[in-house]
Amino acid sequence: MANKVVLNEVSYHGKGAILSVTEEAKRRGFKKAFICSDPDLIKFNVTKKVTDLLDKEGLPYEIYSEIKANPTIENVQGGVAAFKNSGADYIIAIGGGSSMDTSKAIGIIIANPAFEDVRSLEGLSATTKPSVPIFAIPTTAGTAAEVTINYVITDVEKKRKFVCVDSHDIPVVAFVDPDMMSSMPKGLTASTGMDALTHAIEGYTTKGANTITDMFNLKAIELIAQSLRGAVENTPEGREGMALGQYLTGMGFSNCGLGIVHSMAHGLGALYDTPHGVANAIILPTVMEYNKDAVGEKLRDVAKAMGVANTEKMSKEEYQKAAIDAVKKLAEDVGIPKDLKNIVKPEDVDFLSQSAMDDACRPGNPRDPKLEDIQELFKSLL
Repeated sequence: MANKVVLNEVSYHGKGAILSVTEEAKRRGFKKAFICSDPDLIKFNVTKKVTDLLDKEGLPYEIYSEIKANPTIENVQGGVAAFKNSGADYIIAIGGGSSMDTSKAIGIIIANPAFEDVRSLEGLSATTKPSVPIFAIPTTAGTAAEVTINYVITDVEKKRKFVCVDSHDIPVVAFVDPDMMSSMPKGLTASTGMDALTHAIEGYTTKGANTITDMFNLKAIELIAQSLRGAVENTPEGREGMALGQYLTGMGFSNCGLGIVHSMAHGLGALYDTPHGVANAIILPTVMEYNKDAVGEKLRDVAKAMGVANTEKMSKEEYQKAAIDAVKKLAEDVGIPKDLKNIVKPEDVDFLSQSAMDDACRPGNPRDPKLEDIQELFKSLL
């Protein structure tokens, strides 16, 4: 079976990557930007790093900042209306996954107005036209939304998140500049970094993994394991390593899928507004344990990439434990809670479990879970 790989047309990496924004806009003949960025990034002048470049070159723009941490259907619909009134012909998404996901949904609906209800975009979307062109500038090292064909929207009414998968939504250009990430607080750096590690490990072990995605995801695990602690301390080396590592796994998991860590985490974000990276980080070791006998020797590779020595001499049980323990240690070192006791209400376990079963990421899990399995995984974390 052929494997489809979808990536950005162009991407810029490293310190100063954002300096190419105006060059790309001019080269493509764009007239006016619709900038999607959240209120905090505007308040702390992170967005200004980009708008200053546009101002210098006399390139017009309009800012849309009605974006929540877990973007909602209403955020998207408000953005669609604002875009229509703006006269813009391209989008610049500045921020983490929330800004990126909102931008993707807006861009897709503008090009495919039949999906303006937003809910109909869930799953493998049946859109026919590419999104309005998007320039993506991440300010967090985690979601890799700047290079993925996925986005996640919260349905407040139904208390659930839904995943949209659409090759038409990928940003045309990504500008992955570690300087745009330097203002992230420690907690956000830790949670988004663990989100990236979850992408890499789930992507490496998912049913859809292949030689190309394995290459991206395994190197990403190595870079994240080497860099996240430094990034939390805001070292230049840590920031740069995380910026590249999260992008590499985006190239991987976007083209092979994820698993039930994400299925379970999506419900926590929708019901409790739990930060996505925190939810993933707490759940990941437990699901690795659940999946360990369904992934062959891949946990040996994970352990080695995480920095564990002498994995080639270990028994199956030893390298499985070593991989899981290495993930736990990294999470502990960057301040991630160990369980869901302070997040999940026991009476919500059934609802969360069914939501996870219905989630678009669940079929990619290397082990096919039953509803009862998901319930037990949640209960084990309480």
